Amino acid sequence: MKRVFITGITGYIGGTVAKKLLEKDYSVAGLVRNAAAAEKLQQLGIESIIGNIHDETVLNVAISNADIIIHTADSADDAYAADSFINALEGSGKTFIFTSGSAIFGGKENGEKNDFVHTEDIPLSPRLEMASRVLINNYVLQSAKKNIRSIVIVPTMVYGNGLGLKKDSIQLPALINFSKEKGFGVYFGKGENIWSNLHIEDLADLYVLALEKAKAGSLYYAENGSSTIRNLAENISRQYNLQPAQSVSIQEAVNTFGPAGGYFGFASNSLCNSDKAKAELGWNPQHTSIEKFI
Repeated sequence: MKRVFITGITGYIGGTVAKKLLEKDYSVAGLVRNAAAAEKLQQLGIESIIGNIHDETVLNVAISNADIIIHTADSADDAYAADSFINALEGSGKTFIFTSGSAIFGGKENGEKNDFVHTEDIPLSPRLEMASRVLINNYVLQSAKKNIRSIVIVPTMVYGNGLGLKKDSIQLPALINFSKEKGFGVYFGKGENIWSNLHIEDLADLYVLALEKAKAGSLYYAENGSSTIRNLAENISRQYNLQPAQSVSIQEAVNTFGPAGGYFGFASNSLCNSDKAKAELGWNPQHTSIEKFI
């Protein structure tokens, strides 16, 4: 039985990936912060390791007891954690799947449209705000030279009900909740900026396929559809019986969601293509409509 160690296992992506792996008879252990979380995971048949991603002693023990490491904790910008994983894995030949995020495509367009579609073959020249994330991705990929089967997955806007302890994603629920507060579906600036998206179960299936089939040093963009933020806002207005969708300022987005959330999460474009994952791994996502989910 293959043993998998997952960080962020109480989170949205990590919990759903864990459920998919359990269904395929993998042995799953996860990093948690406290005994209460450990007890919840035990009820799901998941072993818990109490600690945090900056405790190298805990990480080293967990990694030594696993065949596969999947990092889904909310730390795509955390170079210290990435380096700790690479140092612990060097020379092991073990699989390491690292989770990034598609804000790396963002151009800080402030609600303006940019319909350029990124593929893995196109070198990225990220804005300053996202440069560290791209450097971390490259560092993880290059660890293949250190006998680590390194894989980076870049999810886009994820929607759907999680299968683990955390049921909700981040972006779409935040937009829905903010819209409810305002009384209308909210977009920012013109709202013409486009985000690729995909369903959480399709994303989790991609992790399993990457684990089983991907080559060392592989990068995969994950999407199965796209939408403008304004289109999401209009659907939110209809489905939640709110007033017609309206624009609010980029500054209000920044004030509400912070600079990264405001400028990149809701006002930039994040458009990519997942043909590589489909061709190399046989990934066949089943969900096509974020609007239907709303």
